[in-house]
Amino acid sequence: MEGRDAGPAVEETEVDAALRADKAGPRSQWANGQCVLAMPSRSVLNPRFDLSQCRASLENEGFQVPVCDLEAPLGTALDAPSVRRYLVLNSSLFYFIMTPVMYMVLWCAVFSTLHLYITVSDYWVLCLSVSLVSIFLTTAVIFVLQHKKKELNVNVDVRLIQVNERTVKHKLLVAVADWVQNCRGHMQLYFVYWDMSHCLTALTDTLEERSFVGNETQCKLERKMSHLVLVTEVGAAELEDEPASDERRPLLRREGARDDAPSSRDDARVTANRSLVPGESLLPQDKAFRLLMTYSSAYVKLLVTERLSGPSHYRLRPGRNHCAAAPLCLCQYITNKILR
Repeated sequence: MEGRDAGPAVEETEVDAALRADKAGPRSQWANGQCVLAMPSRSVLNPRFDLSQCRASLENEGFQVPVCDLEAPLGTALDAPSVRRYLVLNSSLFYFIMTPVMYMVLWCAVFSTLHLYITVSDYWVLCLSVSLVSIFLTTAVIFVLQHKKKELNVNVDVRLIQVNERTVKHKLLVAVADWVQNCRGHMQLYFVYWDMSHCLTALTDTLEERSFVGNETQCKLERKMSHLVLVTEVGAAELEDEPASDERRPLLRREGARDDAPSSRDDARVTANRSLVPGESLLPQDKAFRLLMTYSSAYVKLLVTERLSGPSHYRLRPGRNHCAAAPLCLCQYITNKILR
């Protein structure tokens, strides 16, 4: 009725929006962890993805994702020249090419060093020793680099946080993965179906159970996530007016919003550090949502490349996680990596 008073407007948080999207229009034909779309890069040496084709392909699969939730944030996250350059230098193909080059450099360096200080009668003994040492050093370096690729990548995975904050409302998570097959490099942009409600509930319950040792839990988060610091340029006025509580602030600032206000163009730009560690004052549900968004891209990257470590008999216990396609679901991955 027109004479009835309207109730007070309540601001909807990101967590509420994600839960509302999860309850609306379930897609029963998809299961958590199932790849909806894998868009290959146009070039391995200059990674670019056809974002308009991505949205059209998703629409064919039944996912209606607007431009503001897909193409705009993905373009901001991946189209920067520095990001594309990093994708090339951190790709498996680049490591594959650099392996023999590194071996030759190490072989020459070790040979020239040993030849100066060690005199041997049999020349083949020296060459064999140098080869063995060079193989060991090259393998160790490649192993360390490959292990680093399994960790959360600040230059790529963190930039995709703001993308997943939007696509999770449509039950999609995004990640970039690459590999080498038959001496050819492959890089693809993955869209994986994920209903976040189950993981959000489970991780919230875990944090609530640990609430009586809140200081210990917060210390673990700060210790294991202390390296996740973003250096960004913001306006001086924005930095001064930023509220003390970060409960309502998104994980990443929208980079495209810096020119919305005309006065912001004249603001002095200052450097600010943005920590991805959830604040201690956040509610368990908000803290759980932030952790899920922070590690979503890294988890999907490991999921699609089958590098998630877990029990080999996980398919016999489908009720213990929320993803039948992997040994660990997203909330279990975060619990094992951060909270233990």
